[in-house]
Amino acid sequence: MRLIPAIDIIEGKCVRLSKGDYGTKKVYNENPVEVAKQFEAHGIQYLHLVDLDGAKSKHIVNHKVLESIASQTSLKIDFGGGLKSGEDLKIAFESGASQITGGSIAVKDKETFLEWLKTYGSEKIILGADAHNEKVAVSGWQEESKQNLVPFIQNYQREGIQYVICTDISKDGMLQGPSFELYQKILSQTESGLKFIASGGISTFDELPKLAGIGCEGTIIGKAIYENRISLKQLEQYILDNG
Repeated sequence: MRLIPAIDIIEGKCVRLSKGDYGTKKVYNENPVEVAKQFEAHGIQYLHLVDLDGAKSKHIVNHKVLESIASQTSLKIDFGGGLKSGEDLKIAFESGASQITGGSIAVKDKETFLEWLKTYGSEKIILGADAHNEKVAVSGWQEESKQNLVPFIQNYQREGIQYVICTDISKDGMLQGPSFELYQKILSQTESGLKFIASGGISTFDELPKLAGIGCEGTIIGKAIYENRISLKQLEQYILDNG
């Protein structure tokens, strides 16, 4: 299972929120490049980079941060947050993203999202299926759509989506453990071959083998790293043991 640390950006700084609430913002580092280099130094190869300013303003904002990390590390970066247009995607990929995540757009403008999938291919486009009470949440989690989570993923699988990141918003940033049952349910009801990436709530190292055991292809780890619940040394050892 791939370990994918997260860096969330507001005003160019590395922050974390709880349950997507901007009022809970906590700045962990003024310099996201420094954080990314620490990850890389511990054998980590992947990064989940979220442009929270972009999510709020509905277009890419922090592409300079993406560019700095991409040019100063060899991390494979998946980038998301407010990507709404072909121009946003062009900027993201030109700034060094390996993959992009589309969440709200996949709910609100399916045609555009499928166009991206066709243009860039399923290796480059990740479906962001964020959920609250098993309904898909959109607009930086400020609103809940009427779409049920599992059928939403199933429909996009039929359209060729391979990668799905699923965050249970009730767990995000709460350090209370991930939604094992929800992820198991999704993996049991979708077609095999889905590259399912768990996100939200990771609080201890022991949860990682458990997520791998239920079939997650990757897991995103955020606050647990910044609050020293999981050390980079532990992640390094996991990568060495499972490489």
